[in-house]
Amino acid sequence: MLSFNLGPLAIPFSVALSGCAWLMALGAGYLAGRRQRISVAGPLNDMLLWGLVAARLGFVAIWFEQYRPQPWGMLDIRDGGFNLWAGIGGALAWAMWHGSRQPALRRPLAIALLAGTLTWGAGKAWLTGNETPALSAQALATLSGPQTTLPALADGRPVVVSLWASWCPPCRREMPLLQAAQQHENDVRFIFVNQGETAASVQQYLQTEKLQLENVLLDPAGQLGKTYRSVALPTTLFFDARGKLVATHLGELSAASLASKLEPLRRRPSP
Repeated sequence: MLSFNLGPLAIPFSVALSGCAWLMALGAGYLAGRRQRISVAGPLNDMLLWGLVAARLGFVAIWFEQYRPQPWGMLDIRDGGFNLWAGIGGALAWAMWHGSRQPALRRPLAIALLAGTLTWGAGKAWLTGNETPALSAQALATLSGPQTTLPALADGRPVVVSLWASWCPPCRREMPLLQAAQQHENDVRFIFVNQGETAASVQQYLQTEKLQLENVLLDPAGQLGKTYRSVALPTTLFFDARGKLVATHLGELSAASLASKLEPLRRRPSP
């Protein structure tokens, strides 16, 4: 499951899982520290803040060349560019420093972190076990009319599948980036699966925006989004050459976030 609806909002499941883990950490820390009247809420919030800052700085440092043409993009965290290990390192460094100054905080804070980590790990394992890992063989219509499938277009290469719609502002903003990637990444196949629109609407959008995209398919009922359990647009799916789903991205891509997904995709073995 990639996302779900909460009223009018599309919520990434990873965000919901992180929220649950955070609540579990707060609850466990409260129970561990209540006799000594030690609150872990403030320290946990500080850990979260410094972890996020470190994760963003780590990602920007790794993919600095992609941000160089538009440096202000470093501040736009909507591209999802965070480095997990840098974030963990930053959060733990802050926790160790704070714990050295307040010894009484160490035990409840450690229990809180353990509870949050176990909750996050269990949820991640459940998600992994319920993923749809294979490249879907569902027949989809091309703009010219005949039907085809994703594996047929992939032709044994790694595949990037974009689920998009012309009424979706983030989809529209990332299209030039994906068009450029399609033109330059000869070893990766890019496929654009429109969700819920007619061929005429898609053609008009492409002509108006002067986009020259290859492998544009139509999914009028949004079945592919349901297959991969995503209600958010844009959703980008990354498959290796064996047709296995290895990464996903919800929301608008930046040059850096796209590059971060493509690099490990190229390193995976071919069938």
